[in-house]
Amino acid sequence: MAASPLTNDAVAESTPGQTNYRFALTSLTSLFFIWGFITCLNDILVPYLKGLFDLTYTQALLIQFCFFSAYFVVSVPAGILVSRIGYQSGIVTGLLIAGAGCLLFYPAAAAHYYPLFLIALFVLAAGITILQVAANPYVSVLGKPETASSRLTMTQAFNSLGTTVAPFFGAWLIFGGMDAPKPGEVTESTVQLPYLLLAAALIVMALIFAFLRLPKLGKKDAEITITGNAWQYRHLVLGALGIFVYVGAEVGIGSFLVSFITQPDIGALEAKTASHYIAWYFGGAMMGRFIGAVVMQYLAPGKVLAFNAVCAAVLLAVTIATGGSLAMFAILLVGLCNSIMFPTIFSLAIAGLKQHTSQGSGILCLAIVGGAVLPLAQAALADNFGVQLAFIIPLLCYVYIAWYGAVGSKPRTTV
Repeated sequence: MAASPLTNDAVAESTPGQTNYRFALTSLTSLFFIWGFITCLNDILVPYLKGLFDLTYTQALLIQFCFFSAYFVVSVPAGILVSRIGYQSGIVTGLLIAGAGCLLFYPAAAAHYYPLFLIALFVLAAGITILQVAANPYVSVLGKPETASSRLTMTQAFNSLGTTVAPFFGAWLIFGGMDAPKPGEVTESTVQLPYLLLAAALIVMALIFAFLRLPKLGKKDAEITITGNAWQYRHLVLGALGIFVYVGAEVGIGSFLVSFITQPDIGALEAKTASHYIAWYFGGAMMGRFIGAVVMQYLAPGKVLAFNAVCAAVLLAVTIATGGSLAMFAILLVGLCNSIMFPTIFSLAIAGLKQHTSQGSGILCLAIVGGAVLPLAQAALADNFGVQLAFIIPLLCYVYIAWYGAVGSKPRTTV
């Protein structure tokens, strides 16, 4: 697909000046918080709906499959949409669609029908996909190119803040204090209320962003075409694979944390207690992102990425080979290693794309489908060989990420 050239407003993307973008960046951090919050609620829904509908691991992980497959279906159209309407309008559109997805939880809960939950999750994720396609490159271009990784890491820290808060919210409002819910034990409002509140918050945010005075970036001139496209950049394609395996690893680990920690030979905890440990996992990611935003002002982002990925692989090896508290805390520490990975891979992959930045962002968000594919493969392993051995899949993912940070992220113009 050929990309379009930039309008005068969008030229600022490739050559940002010294404009003070503090207000714009502050506004955008709220988006990172809300979609992190919503995404992490899936890790609560997996064990909850598994018990409620008496599902296998593979069936329960259809929650993540439907949610993250939306990235694959929607990302490319979202990239085209954002390039036509600009980043700000793209954000408003994404918020409204995500709000509609939250509203669909009401009839899904009323019907007590699992497939309707999956449809609601797909629509919700479609809106978040548009948000990601618009907001991630928006943050990257609001400032100096050389500090893009640090800037995106800082805003992603607020994404981790959302994922840290969400487990407590989910355990309190969705679990309602129950350990292993069974059919008939929950009222319709158990899931309806939290998602109605989220729908209201998303719609209010859409109205606010519609009237904020933000830099008009991202819109392309559809009347003029140029040759070439984002797929010609080798570091982008390899970065897309990096996003694929990273999201797959992060989602897979998060989805199995409760099931893993509740095992008698690991943590021997009840599910409602184990669910709080998801906050430890994502809390580590939040702390690491604040630290990483500072560290990457002085160290090359690729080297920091490679170091973190190697540490994550070692921790997963410990998780697989040991048991008890050592295995439990090793898997939780992987969250700290995850901290800078997504924003760093993203910013390294779109570096130097210039007029192809929106398309590149769409390609990278397309790769988030890894969160649908790899956890499902991990679930199949868990059903046949056990939850602990299934962590071999995220371990292999981190090996690739280490290579990308050290070697594959170096920009080349052709694949």
